[in-house]
Amino acid sequence: QVQLVESGGGLVQAGGSLRLSCAASGRTFSDYGMGWFRQAPGKEREFVAAITRSGSRTYYADSVKDRFTISRDNVKNTVTLQMNSLKPEDTAVYSCAASTVVDGMALRFEYRHAYWGQGTQVTVSS
Repeated sequence: QVQLVESGGGLVQAGGSLRLSCAASGRTFSDYGMGWFRQAPGKEREFVAAITRSGSRTYYADSVKDRFTISRDNVKNTVTLQMNSLKPEDTAVYSCAASTVVDGMALRFEYRHAYWGQGTQVTVSS
């Protein structure tokens, strides 16, 4: 199995940027497609972005497209979420997750991810 630890959350003003990182340990990192999900207070967890094992394909929720960028480094065993032009509605706990599915499109779904980090809080003030 794989262990995931997120970092980089914090408080930022609207329009600002944050960079989240997820460090993986355990099994071979490149065996896993990776996803970022978020959960705002009182809301269900939702898909944010995902990246395939090799990093050749990425997927984004419509709400973050053109503002967020997901990337991975299979040497350093990390996946990163660069968040620009942040909005108050981006406020949530952000979690990274790992999946063994091969189909990149399937990475958009929570149930496809077997391993999760503890999450990091992102707060965007208006």
